[in-house]
Amino acid sequence: MTAQNEPATPLSPADQRLPLMQLFLVGIQHVLLMYGGAVAVPLIVGQAAGLSREEIAFLINADLLVAGIATLVQSLGIGPMGIRMPVMMGASFAAVGSMVVMAGMPGVGLQGIFGATIAAGFFGLLIAPFMSRIVRFFPPLVTGTVITSIGLTLFPVAVNWAGGGSKAAQFGALEYLAIAALVLGAILLVNRFLKGFWVNVSVLIGMSLGYLLAGACGMVDLSGLDKAPWFQVVEPMHFGMPKFELASVLSMCLVVVIIFVESTGMFLALGKITGREVCPKALRRGLLCDAGASFFAGFFNTFTHSSFAQNIGLVQMTGVRSRYVTAVAGLFLVVLSLLPKAAFLVASIPPAVLGGAGIAMFGMVAATGIKILHEADITDRHNQLLVAVSIGMGMAPVVRPEFFAQLPHWMEPITHSGIAMATVSALTLNLLFNILGEKDRSQHCAAH
Repeated sequence: MTAQNEPATPLSPADQRLPLMQLFLVGIQHVLLMYGGAVAVPLIVGQAAGLSREEIAFLINADLLVAGIATLVQSLGIGPMGIRMPVMMGASFAAVGSMVVMAGMPGVGLQGIFGATIAAGFFGLLIAPFMSRIVRFFPPLVTGTVITSIGLTLFPVAVNWAGGGSKAAQFGALEYLAIAALVLGAILLVNRFLKGFWVNVSVLIGMSLGYLLAGACGMVDLSGLDKAPWFQVVEPMHFGMPKFELASVLSMCLVVVIIFVESTGMFLALGKITGREVCPKALRRGLLCDAGASFFAGFFNTFTHSSFAQNIGLVQMTGVRSRYVTAVAGLFLVVLSLLPKAAFLVASIPPAVLGGAGIAMFGMVAATGIKILHEADITDRHNQLLVAVSIGMGMAPVVRPEFFAQLPHWMEPITHSGIAMATVSALTLNLLFNILGEKDRSQHCAAH
């Protein structure tokens, strides 16, 4: 058979190109899901720094710009950067605690935060090649445990959303629960009775219905929309030259290590979902993009960036595994960063609408982890202990955020992250029970 007649190699699900309308709609789903998390970090840090509403809006637009560019690089790849899978990037919550403290410190403030972010991004670029080699310490037992923990630690976010938001005056009010139930019910009915394209946009359908109902109930706040400008360009170093304080830099470098550990678990989860092997080279590209985004972010008035776990749930929920979908979503984020009015409209989505979608999608992440655990020898008592203790450690800061409050502050990026706690625990116990334990058993057998 000639080369011309050989059948074409089938594309990986991550490389498939979808029809333009489908790319557009599924891309919007990704943006709507991650938008709340993307704007939360600049909101919290901006308030802690005492910024005006206009300055906080500028921080949000800066974050959207960097998140959009980083998403494009992560999805499509540029040179040695980008894992080339459907990844959404945004400001990382791992650094929030440290940045809030910095914002209130004399002589540090926002300029010190941006300086620490730049330094930490550079540090990440240096260590990414070494961190990428740890993929061999993530067998299905560890990967499944970490991914299950990611889903479980996200559940409180979905529940808070569904109840109207953690700051709602009447949390759990009937109207909030009804809207969340409508969104969740619509998603389930679309998945049960429809097929193909409609299933792929089921989350968008559910959220659209929920938004319309919330608007009819007067729950959509559009006050201030008329004052937002139509077009605004994010200028670098808008708040002045970055400052480099040693303590702040060291704290943010630790955050980058934690981000790398979290991202490794998320990349492995996506690899399982998309059927693409995450080898050390691919992991290095993904981590380099995380670090590069953080380095770039410091100059453009925003913070350390990482992949968003909730969007992994959307990939699993819809079955759309093409990286071109998140590339389109990245373009949307860039456009939103230039159009404050459009960004304002997306930000007006009530939490209850997000909650209905979150319950389904975050549960899908946990279900993916359980599926991967079936590949491990879960009948072994040591492996059962690893799963039990690691999930328990991951849930500790979720159930009681103040559980580790008496430990040193420098540990907060680890102890305040359920994903980081579960990952560190699973890696450590796998090393103890399986890697070192296997060596001990081999030496014992050799002696006899």
